[in-house]
Amino acid sequence: MKTNNVKARRSQLLSTYGIGGLFPSETTSFMISGLHEWHEDACPPISEPRLARSLGVAELKSPPAGGKRDVPVVRFPETQICPACRRVGTTAHLGGDWNASHCRCKEGRVGAALSPFRLITACVRGHIDEFPFFQWLHRGPSASGDQKHEMRMQTLGRTSSLDDLELECTCGVEPRSLDGATSTTAMKGVIRCKGRRPWLGGEYSEDCAETPQVLQRGASNVWFPAVRSTISIPPYSEALAKFVNKHWTVLEDPNLAGEALIRKIAEDSRRYSYEQIMAEIERRRGEEQADDVDEQQLRRQEFAKLIEGREESDESDFVCEKTVTRGQFPDGVPEIFTDLRKVTRLREVRALRGFSRLSGESDPDTLCKLAPEPLYWLPAIEVIGEGIFVALDRKELTAWAATPFAEDRRRKLQDSANRQARQFKRPPITVDISKVALHTLAHVLIDQLSLDAGYPASSLRERLFVDEDMAGILIYTASSDSAGSLGGVASQADPTKFAAAIEEGLTRLSWCSSDPVCIESPASGTDALNMAACHACVLAPETSCELNNTLLDRALLFGTHEPGEEDAGLFSGYLAQA
Repeated sequence: MKTNNVKARRSQLLSTYGIGGLFPSETTSFMISGLHEWHEDACPPISEPRLARSLGVAELKSPPAGGKRDVPVVRFPETQICPACRRVGTTAHLGGDWNASHCRCKEGRVGAALSPFRLITACVRGHIDEFPFFQWLHRGPSASGDQKHEMRMQTLGRTSSLDDLELECTCGVEPRSLDGATSTTAMKGVIRCKGRRPWLGGEYSEDCAETPQVLQRGASNVWFPAVRSTISIPPYSEALAKFVNKHWTVLEDPNLAGEALIRKIAEDSRRYSYEQIMAEIERRRGEEQADDVDEQQLRRQEFAKLIEGREESDESDFVCEKTVTRGQFPDGVPEIFTDLRKVTRLREVRALRGFSRLSGESDPDTLCKLAPEPLYWLPAIEVIGEGIFVALDRKELTAWAATPFAEDRRRKLQDSANRQARQFKRPPITVDISKVALHTLAHVLIDQLSLDAGYPASSLRERLFVDEDMAGILIYTASSDSAGSLGGVASQADPTKFAAAIEEGLTRLSWCSSDPVCIESPASGTDALNMAACHACVLAPETSCELNNTLLDRALLFGTHEPGEEDAGLFSGYLAQA
């Protein structure tokens, strides 16, 4: 993306600065406009029918790149401050023009460059607006009298906190600092949410009864992307499927795609016969007539293909070698592990389906829209990588999850989830203690593989496969840069190397430098959805975790120091033998 000299990578437009998110530049701040404003013709298509179908769209497209102003933006916030005269107002008020970048405080001449105001407001429904500096200073929605109101913000020079910033007005009202503005109840009785959605356009405001919350402009909870991803698996990862997908707009309709046209396409391809293309067309048509798939079905399909494996092929984006099957692990590997796979090539596609503010909500019914009306496509990116896959015995995991120790930990986490749901007025998540244990184990593997494979932990990602019938972990390096694309993680799927890695990882993280505080923690992390987990043990980089570093509990793997719980962890017996 380019706005003058402002640039961003394609992956950032899904993960950091997506639609509705704020994009900082050197002197101002922009908001990425809605999908209806994007230059669609400049967006290359991405072939991944499974993911598109699960999201209810016909096509996925990559964000445009390489051209000037190829992703439109709007200025936000509009409230600016001049560092020279300290006046606060809009660009039109301070600079004399809606698109001004400098203040005209020097007797009409161009003065200092304007800076965006530090605070904004947002509500749980995703609306976003300016900070009501006038109402904050005058303690109400309006001011009495006909005085002229020239607002300024002074810095007292003591600290860089908000209580060091003081608003004042020429009307003579008592100055007031910004201290306390970011509390959750600061705007109660001051303003109500106006329902603004600047990324869609000024005309797309809606009624809203929520009380907005004041946020720092660069705070992480201003924008939470809702991203759905999938791993390309056969037959979708094969060259034939990708070739047919390029012509799918024509081949989809039987009335348009006659035998003559298909034979012509086969002849032009010089690789595939009419029969091969026709078989793929019939398979694809039949699939699209079936019921819609959700994310859990996508993962079941991927889990089955990872267990099945796929031999080396130059024409496939998915190569998964069978390293170890059930009962073949060497000594030193816990018996709960059943399968190990060396994934030497994989392709991941990630699509942005919406976003939220404040809470990180991912419910499709409450996500903010990317466009005023549903479109036939969504923005996505594709990345190539490699990894290691390990499966666990689901029956043994289920039996352990039914123990009093595991059930007690599940109940405590569920109580935290229920409190969070009441606070944000939404249905609570259901805590699956088997998934929490598997998730924590995935972070142990990420930490250990980053040491053994030599990659930074931030270039590794987890993908969990957990339901009543499956239990598996994929640790992979699907990164848009060069880190993690040289086969280092896949090489750790060697049985001997894996045995050493799992032993060292479990042994090392069975103790934390923050113990006993960490292991005895009743609640920690975002919304208290973690228990025994901290930055000194199993918390991973945000780019590595698909659950935003929540639902983690190291005690599930190793037990606690409480009487009767020392050997209650999933791997307590293994560590005792080791």
